[in-house]
Amino acid sequence: MTAGRYDARNPRPRATTVQLVNSPRPLSGLPAHLSLKVNGKTQSRFIGQRGDNCAIWINALIMVANLQRVIGTLFSISLCFIATVVVAQYDNYNFRNFPQEELMPIESAYGQALDSYAAENWTDCIKFIELSLRLHRLLKDSVTYCILNCNDSHVQLPEPVMASGTGDMQIFWRVLMRASCLKKCRTHFPALSLPYPRKAVMDDFENRSPYRYIYFAHVQMDDLQKALASAHTYLQRNPEDPVMTQHMNQHKIEFDLEGHLIDHEERPYEVSFLKAVTLFNSGDFSSSISHMEQTLSQYLQHYSLCQAMCQGACDADLPQTKDLYPTLADAYVDALRCEVKCEENLMPNVGGYFVEKFVATMYHYLQFAYYKLNDARSAAPCASSYVLFDPEDKVMSQNMLYYQSYREQWGLDDHSFTPRVEALRYYNHTTLLKQMLAFAENYLQSDDEDFLGLEEVAMEDSPDVEFEGLGDYQESILARWSQPKAKGDVGDS
Repeated sequence: MTAGRYDARNPRPRATTVQLVNSPRPLSGLPAHLSLKVNGKTQSRFIGQRGDNCAIWINALIMVANLQRVIGTLFSISLCFIATVVVAQYDNYNFRNFPQEELMPIESAYGQALDSYAAENWTDCIKFIELSLRLHRLLKDSVTYCILNCNDSHVQLPEPVMASGTGDMQIFWRVLMRASCLKKCRTHFPALSLPYPRKAVMDDFENRSPYRYIYFAHVQMDDLQKALASAHTYLQRNPEDPVMTQHMNQHKIEFDLEGHLIDHEERPYEVSFLKAVTLFNSGDFSSSISHMEQTLSQYLQHYSLCQAMCQGACDADLPQTKDLYPTLADAYVDALRCEVKCEENLMPNVGGYFVEKFVATMYHYLQFAYYKLNDARSAAPCASSYVLFDPEDKVMSQNMLYYQSYREQWGLDDHSFTPRVEALRYYNHTTLLKQMLAFAENYLQSDDEDFLGLEEVAMEDSPDVEFEGLGDYQESILARWSQPKAKGDVGDS
């Protein structure tokens, strides 16, 4: 997820430079458009000050399926005649009432799927991959439910612990109470009683690898409709996979795929975001704000769920020691790595490009949309929120200068230039996570060359350093040391 990324700093609409004159002028961020004709229809996309490049395609890429649409197909057929609906593996999924007969360890289901794939048993391959996907979702839902329902808000410290004033005792009490709550919660969810999958297996599901296998299985079964949905789902997470990209491009040449590119793992905030940007481009700023605020709320909710999943998904391959603190530290660092990756894992994919700095991007759209509605009291905090994530951004700095220069006309006060509460909380949380992880990786290494053992420390700090080594006393002993003489010895007679 590195090359070809979508730079989220550029989708913001901008063209003019702020000029502080007597009458307000448009902020930096006025949208400029590039018109495109696709299949006889005019499409538009933003162009920024640095010209037309792939990093500023957000408007056109929303309609990416239409951009590559080809009317007419090989063999004179089209997917449009297919009236059946793709039945996804989650259509009958029920978190609370998961079928008892389908319960099994994820690794077992996934392993059987891969074995069936290798044996070219496509029916069983599809069956067990779909089952493993449902089991994976069941595990995530079960873990997050228990973690969120056993947070610190449910932990009441008893009076003796509070009165002790010992920080360690209070911490351990919270750990014990949360562990007790989690154990009770786990008894209500059968998925949590099954063996937890290894990290490598969980990474496969996070990277949507099962959809790669199921795509080829559906192709072998001549079920192209389901194959396309599986390929699209996989490519939304792995847009740089050359093999799958080649297959998808070939399908786009052969068929009209409009309406058939379904993302089985699509998250609600991704849909809301694309809707908000579409409305923004059409000039419907009021509706765009409504959808973008909804996007922000949905994203933060999913971020919290991701964090909760990390706390309940300790790597089973962690080294086991008998020392309490190193054991706790290893488990916590493993959770930290997972939590830091939540930002990356939740980045939406727009037409094959990941929207980096996604939270900042939403605040940029919000500040300009609020401004267009003459609501500077809402726009200024959004601008301040954006600056948290990108303080060097010149365009937003100009916007902030504009708001500050016209604060009296807009009725703004000092509070108007503070970031929004949820933005500050998110920024502080993500920053602290990264700082803690960096500290842990730098100072909790078991092979630290700077570490000195107890003997080395004692030798370094010993007040008898000058007496160490071979001294006069030892020399006198060695001088008087002798052994029985043998034949051929020359010496005293």
